[in-house]
Amino acid sequence: MLSNASIFIASAIYLGLLFAIAYWGDRRAEQGRSLLKNPTIYALSIAVYCTSWTFYGSVGRAASSGIGFLPIYLGPTLTFLLGWFVIGKIMRISRKHRITSIADFVSSRYGKSHVLGGLVTIIAVVGIMPYISLQLKAVWTSYNVMVGVAESAPSAIWDDKALYVALLMAAFTIVFGTRHIDATEQHEGMVTAIAFESIIKLLAFLAVGIFVSYSMFDGVSDIYARAAAHQDLSSLLTMSKAEGNWLTLGILAMVAIIFLPRQFQVIVVENTDERHLSHAVWMFPLYLLLINLFVLPIALGGLLYFSDGGVDADTFVLALPLAEGHPWLALFVFIGGLSAATGMVIVAAIALSTMICNDLVMPILLRFFKTKLEERTEMTSLLLFIRRMAIIIILLLGYLYYRIIGESYALVTIGLVSFTAAAQFAPVILGGIYWKGGTQRGAVAGLIAGFMVWGYTLVLPSFALSDWLPISFVNQGPFGIDLLKPYQLFGLGGMDNISHALFWSMIANIGSYILFSLFDRPSAIERIQATLFVEVDRQAALAQSVGFWGAQVSVSELRNLSSRYIGRDATYKAFSEHAVRRDIDENNWDQAAPYTVRFCERLLAGAIGSASARVLVASVVKGKGASLDEMLEVLDEASHVIEYSHQLELKSEALETATTELQEANERLRELDRLKDEFLSHVAHELRTPLTSIRGFTEILHDNPDIEIEQRQNFLGVMVEECQRLTRLINQVLDLARIESGRETWDIGEVEMRDVIKHGVETLSQECEKDNVELNVRVPKYLSLVFGDKDKLTQIVINLVSNAQKIYKGEGGKIDINLVDMGDHVRVEVKDYGPGLHEDELQRVFEKFYQAKQVGTGNPTGSGLGLAICQRIIDHLGGKIWVESIHGKGASFFFTVPFSDRAMKT
Repeated sequence: MLSNASIFIASAIYLGLLFAIAYWGDRRAEQGRSLLKNPTIYALSIAVYCTSWTFYGSVGRAASSGIGFLPIYLGPTLTFLLGWFVIGKIMRISRKHRITSIADFVSSRYGKSHVLGGLVTIIAVVGIMPYISLQLKAVWTSYNVMVGVAESAPSAIWDDKALYVALLMAAFTIVFGTRHIDATEQHEGMVTAIAFESIIKLLAFLAVGIFVSYSMFDGVSDIYARAAAHQDLSSLLTMSKAEGNWLTLGILAMVAIIFLPRQFQVIVVENTDERHLSHAVWMFPLYLLLINLFVLPIALGGLLYFSDGGVDADTFVLALPLAEGHPWLALFVFIGGLSAATGMVIVAAIALSTMICNDLVMPILLRFFKTKLEERTEMTSLLLFIRRMAIIIILLLGYLYYRIIGESYALVTIGLVSFTAAAQFAPVILGGIYWKGGTQRGAVAGLIAGFMVWGYTLVLPSFALSDWLPISFVNQGPFGIDLLKPYQLFGLGGMDNISHALFWSMIANIGSYILFSLFDRPSAIERIQATLFVEVDRQAALAQSVGFWGAQVSVSELRNLSSRYIGRDATYKAFSEHAVRRDIDENNWDQAAPYTVRFCERLLAGAIGSASARVLVASVVKGKGASLDEMLEVLDEASHVIEYSHQLELKSEALETATTELQEANERLRELDRLKDEFLSHVAHELRTPLTSIRGFTEILHDNPDIEIEQRQNFLGVMVEECQRLTRLINQVLDLARIESGRETWDIGEVEMRDVIKHGVETLSQECEKDNVELNVRVPKYLSLVFGDKDKLTQIVINLVSNAQKIYKGEGGKIDINLVDMGDHVRVEVKDYGPGLHEDELQRVFEKFYQAKQVGTGNPTGSGLGLAICQRIIDHLGGKIWVESIHGKGASFFFTVPFSDRAMKT
């Protein structure tokens, strides 16, 4: 056994290391070198799913049901392998609306409802209490095993070391996640530390698995052989002991991996790049496979070693190394279990504290204490105080649940209670992103019905089994009503408790959600939000603050409002960048346009939630702008008049338009016939050049079979290059033909231009490094989405940067790539410092097959079609492309792409 001092020092050093990693991650983010750009860190952070339940409870479950522990890990694996598109859609919605939590997501979808946000928060807090108590139980139980002390009830609360574990976890979480208020609610340092914890707990579990399998026994096959020969253990190697609720557990795990508050936090809120999901869909299932490799061997090894049954199976991972005299391995395993527990507690407490602050406390304060709040000059300290107190209360409630109920249950059972609670969020979220008919009242009814059934069929019976309620409540039902037995509700028997609770809670939840929604009439804001969520991949950015159109509010009022909640420096920086994007003169910036009001609301939404942000902004412009319902009513009436007038106009212009179109079509056909002949002539000429070269070298090789090997290889190399050139030419000709004929397929939607430039630069970075070409990229921190085809825009960036790279002929140089917000569009500049272009070339470079040979770089290797294709793409997207150059001083290629809201209007 190890001493208290050894365990305490090792734990303190490890927790200090975690804090140092978190601090380092935050510092890197502040310097613009975010560690979360690495998809591996993102995938590892998702492994916070593997809590002490995985570390200890899976072995305990395997010891009683064999492979019955697997559904909890098969569910998430299936979700990531088959349901990644659902996760991706939730990510896109959350990014567009600056969602900060699962409560904020549900609230925003159903009309930015404070009531719904608060309800989700209450369900989340109550539902996750068993899971937090599970972590406390695991840490405390594992500590007792390490010091060799039998677990017993404390004589007084102040003698209970489990209470101090809870308080230490609360303090550690406060230091980790509530150092400041961030407008994005992303905690880069925390996520980096969680990723590191995931590595530690995996290594610790693999270490004890290898020790048990190959040191205590002669391998996994030896353990299985001994178990098969054992009368009481042989059934664990078959499906006979596996419980019959595989489907239930699998479904629970599939939804829990997304809808547990901590999982929603790391998968959605903390995500910085949706493309990281493509890595997580295989890395996270691989992690689950690795951490479960030795679960069954450890369980069987423990049962064989402790055949007298005197050791709790949940503690086999610690008891086996200790029994064999390897305390330091046991300490490493204890640290791994501590990682599993603290990781879950940190992320869950941060997510829940954000929900409590934004969706429960702030709405109450804004409704009943608005005057006192307006007297405060700054609100960041109050927000931090609320979140820190929420973390302390959450951990204390988890401790109380552990002492009242948790000691009577195994780790896995406690975890499944929380999984069933998290499953109540699935209908309103999945329905909300795929069904426009879901309403706020339907969501409220569904959540309340499901939550009440969950509490009745799982939580209240646990109080009865712990002697806090009469046991007759379980055995005879309340008031002796047999149909109301919580484990056999309405006479439904033959199911395990979890399956029974999930069945009835989903019936109540989904049924109430659908019925109330079908018979309800949604408000205007609910209809708008439903469209924005369901059609997120097709809708351009719609003004979320449409209710503030026509408002006469000063910029200073909006600044003052924002600075109270996110700080003066952060506010002024954000507003300045907004002014630059919109081409606004800050010296004469008095009145805020509707898009500035919308910007302020989104800025606040990142810190206090969308519903509270809407109330705050409305309080500033109250009485100055038209309400949303009023505007939609006027628009609805006006639309009939406009439609009738439009139909008359169309009929009167029909004949004139048809005549004009026929004339234009006739002339266009003549022009196309001329262009076809010219195009074929150019293509034939360009194809002839590489073919002539290939033919010439082929004849030389044919006529001179004894030619030297070195020269032969040289000729073959030239032939390969010419073949590659020929292939590129044919591909570009086909691309150009598809674009000009209108047969090209376009994936038009909202695009993050910074991601386009990042992808293009990453694609060419190795080639540029090889040629000693330096790439300098400058992009703004805040930028609206543009309207275009992401792959085509990436093709343009790659083409322009590649052209600039070739200018330097491998002799080194510099390329500047600048992304600028121009108000209603973005402008991308790719600048080189090479020989530049003559004035007469500035327009000709975009002609098909034109190549600038007179810049002194030798004969070009391109086809002369790259810039022509770029011009066609930009023309199709409604932008412009041009070049500016002074001969001898380099060249700058520019192209513009409209913002998504601008593109929708036009």
